[in-house]
Amino acid sequence: MTADEHILETWHQNAAPWVKAIAGGEIESRLLVTNQAILQTVLSLAPTRVWDIGCGEGWLCRSLAESGISCIGTDAIPALVDAANEKGGGKFEVLPYDAITTEKAINTGADLFLFNFSLFGGEQVLGLLQKLQPALPATGHLLIQTLHPFAACGDAPYESGWREGSWSGFSQDFVNPAPWYFRTMGDWVKMLKESGFSLMEVLEPVHPKTGHPTSLILVAE
Repeated sequence: MTADEHILETWHQNAAPWVKAIAGGEIESRLLVTNQAILQTVLSLAPTRVWDIGCGEGWLCRSLAESGISCIGTDAIPALVDAANEKGGGKFEVLPYDAITTEKAINTGADLFLFNFSLFGGEQVLGLLQKLQPALPATGHLLIQTLHPFAACGDAPYESGWREGSWSGFSQDFVNPAPWYFRTMGDWVKMLKESGFSLMEVLEPVHPKTGHPTSLILVAE
């Protein structure tokens, strides 16, 4: 099993606990920092239609709908898409990353492509971004929120590569943590450039309790 396959297997197994965790507000960093950070960034860009790629149970699309923004959400995990459709607030479809093509991206009609903590893979991510770049309208944006490299690096060497996964801080319902691909700040910027995007802004939301950056937000065009 490849690392990317392991990631999918893990999310198939943990879809129900994830839906429960989001509904119950079990992830402190999201409540205190990252949810509002991504919402404010989207609103500042004033999109007409957002494509939430790796939407999970759809909380972000529902939040954007409350601000009058149309949103389509896609995810590789059917159970998460089912939960999103049950809750409403947008149009949700099952669409794995390897099934995304430039044509499908154009057909979404979106002028903002959004990844909110949904890029875990290695080379697959570069290939996906390269497919999305030609589909982005001239006035559109790519928006990525991910773990901040400085905070996520821990005691490991500061170099890009696969890391062991962990459900530390989550409930005991979560099983089989998947590996994830760690990228340095420089490699995030390099990957955007290699994909044909131009980086516009870098945001680093800070946790109010620790004073340290919680996430990294990249805005590109």
